[in-house]
Amino acid sequence: MAQNLKANDKVRIIAGNHKGTEAKIVKIDRKNGKAMIEGVGVIERHMRKSYTNPTGGKKTIHVGIDLSNLKLVEAAKFVKSSVKKLDKSASKKDAKVKKGAK
Repeated sequence: MAQNLKANDKVRIIAGNHKGTEAKIVKIDRKNGKAMIEGVGVIERHMRKSYTNPTGGKKTIHVGIDLSNLKLVEAAKFVKSSVKKLDKSASKKDAKVKKGAK
């Protein structure tokens, strides 16, 4: 079941400190089998001053929750792409008319 989870799905945490919490999936790390849940497992990371980060400071990051500890409550809605497919039945009708028109 955990393999079917995707971003924006609503899930319930079934094990651990946040057991019973329902939230949305922000991101999934399939390689490590972790999911980043909105508002759960958010920590602050202290950053040292460096050339790339001259001010330093704090950065908030998500700590992943194992996929086996999640249960799907509501799947994200599927959105169709805006690409229109050609109507194959109409093109077949035109082809029949051309063949018979000799």
